[in-house]
Amino acid sequence: MLRDGLDAEASELARRFATATPFRHVVIEDFLEATLARQLLAEFPPFVRARALNEDGVVGNKAVHESLRALGPAYAALDDMVRIPGFLALVSRITGIADLLYDPLYLGGGTHENRDGQALDAHVDFNRHPVTHAHRRLNLIVYLNHGWNDDWGGTLELHRDPRAADDEVVRLSPLFNRAVIFETTEWSWHGFSPIRLPDGMKDVSRKSIALYFYSTDRPREELAATHSTVYVDAPLPDRFAPGMVLAEGDLQELRALLGNRDRHLQRLYRDLQGAQARIEETLRAVGLVRGSLAWRMLQALRRGARRIAARRDPRP
Repeated sequence: MLRDGLDAEASELARRFATATPFRHVVIEDFLEATLARQLLAEFPPFVRARALNEDGVVGNKAVHESLRALGPAYAALDDMVRIPGFLALVSRITGIADLLYDPLYLGGGTHENRDGQALDAHVDFNRHPVTHAHRRLNLIVYLNHGWNDDWGGTLELHRDPRAADDEVVRLSPLFNRAVIFETTEWSWHGFSPIRLPDGMKDVSRKSIALYFYSTDRPREELAATHSTVYVDAPLPDRFAPGMVLAEGDLQELRALLGNRDRHLQRLYRDLQGAQARIEETLRAVGLVRGSLAWRMLQALRRGARRIAARRDPRP
């Protein structure tokens, strides 16, 4: 179901992947067999508000379907393909990452549809599968957009460091049957620019299929504490300067930037509150609540340790 000749190109694709900047990635044109690509677009699910909830539970302009097999025969065929050892071996040859694991749950993946006004701030992805705890290693994205115009936004952006003034950015158009494979590490920053469709084309949307691959281990230098998606808010555009008179579009853009930042901060606050609640629950489970016998014993041990440390301190 892949384009003829792709297997023979694996060595060249591997070279491009290994030498790409700002981090390892490769672009593959006409990735799928043409008939399958057309069928996937024909079976692409309609936009449903219930599937367009963002991380804060608010309806947005991005809809996700993770249950690929339920979308139609073409998606069932795609699901069959990406799980077979031969396909995983080909991706391993291209990327140099051995023993890749397919995710039957498609957590965070599946079909992604982004409509007018939607953007994706630069981010690194969650690094461990929330169910299996496997290491997330690769994203493989197939785009399904005929005649996409870069002036509309929605361009995939790969960043060296979105927080740096000298950030290096590679921009890739989400063109039909183009696949992008890139590593997922603590430095694989990526996102896409805001979609701004012209009048009369507001019904157009940015469509893609996201496939994520994992492994049971990863190199020591890539290890990090388990985390969710980490975002860097988009900076203020250069055109905003002292004395500027804001047009309606400028005001909308500022509101969108501030709204994104507020949502990211609220998510972090919720994560901190949840972590604190879990710590307190654990302390209660082992009897370490203030005033309990276990708590008093722990405090006594700490006081004893401090006295011993003080006696050993040679300073007067």
